[in-house]
Amino acid sequence: MRSRLLLFVRCALSLLFAGALVGCDHATKSLAQRELQEGRIIELISGVLDLRYTENHDTAFSLLRDVSIPHKATVLSVVASVVLLGTLASWWRRRHAAASEGLGYALVAAGAVGNIADRFARGFVVDFIHLKHWPVFNVADILIVGGILLLALHAILGRGPNANQSAPHPS
Repeated sequence: MRSRLLLFVRCALSLLFAGALVGCDHATKSLAQRELQEGRIIELISGVLDLRYTENHDTAFSLLRDVSIPHKATVLSVVASVVLLGTLASWWRRRHAAASEGLGYALVAAGAVGNIADRFARGFVVDFIHLKHWPVFNVADILIVGGILLLALHAILGRGPNANQSAPHPS
């Protein structure tokens, strides 16, 4: 009984954390849209990092910019939603795994929800962080990349001496 309660609390905290991250993502996007939309650029580190408003009607890193797809924003939103559902299903299956793995899933899910919400609400994703020689991105993108890196590190480094404990428990 105690382990189920702890699992419930851990899951609830993970979801609250992911929700807070989505809120941070949307707050920064709203601020960027309000302050930078008129072409204003804020240079943070000269020649390295600035803030500038862009509307991303494509995928991450504009990988499909040269591909013409009818209703591209809708298609991208649906595909991203399916991937998010797969991520959530994996997260649920691994709910007994190490907390660091759960954190990785929370980061990926929060970033995906942030960008998917943009696509459904606006038809594009607001990007505003610009590193020289790199496409403009946003907080959600940082969350996704950070979560994927954490999950990859977890997979590469293994699950430690208690690997069998992270396998799903029968309910």
